[in-house]
Amino acid sequence: MRDQTGTRSGTGRSSMAGKEQKRDFRALFKEFRTSEHWALSLARDAIWLIAVVGSVALVLFLICGTWPAVVTIESSSMDPHMKIGDLVVVVQKDRYGEFQTWLDGTTSNYTKYDEYGDVIIYKPNGLTNVHPIIHRAIQYVDAGPVTEMKGDPVVNYTAPHAGYITWGDNNPAPDQLVSYPGIGQVEPVKDEWIVGKALFAIPLIGYLPLNIWLVAIIVVIAMILHEMYLRSKEKEITRPKKKTGKKR
Repeated sequence: MRDQTGTRSGTGRSSMAGKEQKRDFRALFKEFRTSEHWALSLARDAIWLIAVVGSVALVLFLICGTWPAVVTIESSSMDPHMKIGDLVVVVQKDRYGEFQTWLDGTTSNYTKYDEYGDVIIYKPNGLTNVHPIIHRAIQYVDAGPVTEMKGDPVVNYTAPHAGYITWGDNNPAPDQLVSYPGIGQVEPVKDEWIVGKALFAIPLIGYLPLNIWLVAIIVVIAMILHEMYLRSKEKEITRPKKKTGKKR
């Protein structure tokens, strides 16, 4: 009987402790949600900002099917069709229309950004430690000698493997004939290296992510200054007014 009683008592104490923990959590949550303390208020604003940014990122991923779902133009290699600071929305290669190269476009008359074929975002040579490149897909080639690119004859180029030849609209030569710092000779782009294709671009908005740390600092400072302003207004409202009376 003692063992049974002891077991019941122990269970009762555990149940009571659980209820107290729930009450404590609710009390802490209510205090966090309603507190006027500047630090807690600032934390609430930061959590709200993170939630909004996270929700936008999730919606973009669901719509575009890629990550990142947006990229920023950082060079003039796609001038005049894409300019530095443009924010480009990226979608899966075959989403919202069949993917076409420049060579395909010359036959189907499909154009994107005033030129034949789609613009792709890809990881050069599959590297993840460098920024992706956003250039136009020119044609698909098999491994072996390539004699022509974009209608121009090519001498002494052998593709190490099958993939896409790419070319910036403002560049004098295809990517595969150029050596990039930190990358080396760019190889034909394999399907698994493609992040996606460019759907549309928004001018100038890309300057925000290009200067993300500066933007973040400005937002935090603005939040702090706004909180300080609200606190000063509250103090003015709650400050007791001095009584004024006429002397006799």
